[in-house]
Amino acid sequence: MNRANERPIVHSQPKIYVAGHRGMVGSAITRRLRQEHAHIITRTHDELPLEDAGAVENFFAAERPDVVVLAAAKVGGIIANATLGADFIRENLMIQTNVIDAAYRNGTQKFMFLGSSCIYPKHAEQPIAEYALLTGPLEETNLPYAVAKIAGITMCDAYARQYGFNAFAVMPSNVYGVGDNFHPEHSHVVAGLMRRFHEAKLSGRSKVIVWGSGSPLRELIDADDLADACAVLLRDYEDGGIINVGSGQEISIRDLALLMKVVVGYDGDVVFDSSRPDGTPRKLMDNSKLRALGWQPTLTIESGLKKMYAWFVESQAEVC
Repeated sequence: MNRANERPIVHSQPKIYVAGHRGMVGSAITRRLRQEHAHIITRTHDELPLEDAGAVENFFAAERPDVVVLAAAKVGGIIANATLGADFIRENLMIQTNVIDAAYRNGTQKFMFLGSSCIYPKHAEQPIAEYALLTGPLEETNLPYAVAKIAGITMCDAYARQYGFNAFAVMPSNVYGVGDNFHPEHSHVVAGLMRRFHEAKLSGRSKVIVWGSGSPLRELIDADDLADACAVLLRDYEDGGIINVGSGQEISIRDLALLMKVVVGYDGDVVFDSSRPDGTPRKLMDNSKLRALGWQPTLTIESGLKKMYAWFVESQAEVC
């Protein structure tokens, strides 16, 4: 564990509501906070549909959590974003609006909103600093999702300015790890590649086709490292606005696919289909604000992928 994280997150025992605790990021944050014996509240979607404003209001009025981590969102990879844009913007706007407003009105003292690096312009100067938001056009393939997340950031900022609400937004780089979504069409790049290589290995296929040229660069962060950073921010960060959370570890899609081939133990060929979209050419975050708090990642990309694949093999009947 990082030396920056050896102190307890809090000195008292606030009630912390983690929305989206069964997703990859939410579950990692929940595990991390429980290491500090935090008082965690969770609800499944069946117990509390966050799209239902009345249900959300009733929950907050009854529980009155001191701290809220909003990790609940509708997410997906390039195919899902390209085909389900209406779902992405509608559901995320409803979730964010309901939770942010109810948290403020029911006395929440600190609010963490989980965003995404896709909020930044497609051709932002690298590494991407927080001030790059809204300085250029977004990547079109995930525009509805990005716009919804930008609205959530703006809502947090507006509530902070108008009401003094202690809310801030965390912008992770590309997250992968235990608990990821391996849906064949809706997964992000790491989980999607892992599943394809694994299935090709089991079936003996001679090649795996990877979308795009392989040239785009992505900064990857393991979900447990992200959770560790979030624990530090909940304890130490009070400046509001946006703060980037990335590992500083960048890899091309081509190199990621070749590394995945080794991690999975696949013996066939890797073919890149350049007729398919690449997405944003590069997304490397400026993590200087986070590093100033003393945080450093603990996992390399290779070690993170090995951990993720071991979990995937053990759990594949449930995650596929």
